[in-house]
Amino acid sequence: MELIRILTPDFVYPDDRGLLVQLCRGGYRQINAVFTRKGAVRGNWHYHAHTDEAFFILSGRIRLTARKDGVTEEREFTTGDMFLIPANVRHTFVYLEDTYLVGMYTAGVENPDGTKDILTD
Repeated sequence: MELIRILTPDFVYPDDRGLLVQLCRGGYRQINAVFTRKGAVRGNWHYHAHTDEAFFILSGRIRLTARKDGVTEEREFTTGDMFLIPANVRHTFVYLEDTYLVGMYTAGVENPDGTKDILTD
């Protein structure tokens, strides 16, 4: 069972001006930019019933732990890494350095009825 899927950007274009990284061409309805300080924890074992989450680490380092059906997977990610957490996988992030990341959600977390697809039960 693969709880954390490693992704690669659609393309990376370095030149003498710097770097352009295309994360996706479609498929996401919500995109968040997040800054978190070293030592903080986010996620707190939540999951999403209807959305997959993809993340791209702009700078920093995190430890991600994911759980489903008695299986636990833990990975560290750093600047330039990209990964996906499928729907219905519980997860939490520990920030090992001050970190900037982009989070992309296939269905978003705000449901049309005003509830949120952020579950902890």
